[in-house]
Amino acid sequence: MLRILKIASAFIGIIVGAGFASGQEILQYFTSFGYMGTAAAIVATAFFAYLGMVLTKLGSRTQTTSHKEVIYWVSGRHIGVIVDYVIIFTLFSVGVVMIAGAGSILHQQFGLSPFVGSLILTILIILTVMLNIQRVIAVIGSITPFLILTIIIISVYSLLTMDSSFAQLNPVAKEVDTTLPNWFISAVNYVSFNIAVGAAMSLVMGGAEKNERVASIGGFLGGFGLGVLILLSHLAIFSKVDTVAAFDMPMLKIIDDISPSLAVFMSFVLFGMIFNTGVSMFYAFTARFVEMRTKSANIFIVVVATIGFIASFVGFTDLVAFFYPLIGYLGLFLVGALIYAPFKMAKHKKNS
Repeated sequence: MLRILKIASAFIGIIVGAGFASGQEILQYFTSFGYMGTAAAIVATAFFAYLGMVLTKLGSRTQTTSHKEVIYWVSGRHIGVIVDYVIIFTLFSVGVVMIAGAGSILHQQFGLSPFVGSLILTILIILTVMLNIQRVIAVIGSITPFLILTIIIISVYSLLTMDSSFAQLNPVAKEVDTTLPNWFISAVNYVSFNIAVGAAMSLVMGGAEKNERVASIGGFLGGFGLGVLILLSHLAIFSKVDTVAAFDMPMLKIIDDISPSLAVFMSFVLFGMIFNTGVSMFYAFTARFVEMRTKSANIFIVVVATIGFIASFVGFTDLVAFFYPLIGYLGLFLVGALIYAPFKMAKHKKNS
């Protein structure tokens, strides 16, 4: 049971920094559709549970150390190339967004230059990626309980202290800018984006677990738990959308309204969430090209993270608005391959 919870916790931890740590992602993908944003969150939960299970099961069955061989096995030679490059693009792009997000957190909460937060995260990513995979999983999973507790507290507080009804807030929410056309496409795009974000590291994480059943249940619980947290985050932001929509970090703004002291603590939790995803992105990106825990890998991560640090100065909100929907659409190739994967696994098992 402990191994299942460890995988579930790490799965949530991989995605959370990119998926909804700041609240900006939830605002654009769900809350901007008002009432129907809630339906979108429920649809996303079902997809996450299924795809999380498939990813970790695939990783365990193949005992993989990189996403490459699994993706080509599931997708075939031609589609596999597309999916592989979508994942590579996603890993680096989201890594850059996480570095930018770290700068935004410390700037919004402490008034520090975005340069400071981004530099701190870049250094932490470089040092952590040099660890072995089991230690990386442990680091990622250890921060997740704080996230779950924090989101529950924020959601309960927000719903109990609403100044307006959801009926009054619905038109306000719909005024929020989003590049997505409707709630259903937004839900699918969001899942596709996050699976593209989490696929590489989830496969590697599943590969570190020899028991396929343990890996599968861990992935399912992780995906389901992720969906529940998204729904709670959406309701929290929806209930305060009239006061938080203008901020880069809406979740941090809600906490600041509860207590400035609590906001200081929350800023470190948010930083930890973004750190989780940043480490996952750059670890999986590095593992795709070089053997981990070698001199080549150490040099590679230093160079790539430095490039990511420089690229992060485009700005967090702008990066989210541009990259997330784009990756979501590209990630549909991966989602399609994963939906087909269990049928291919069953056929392969029958023939072997």
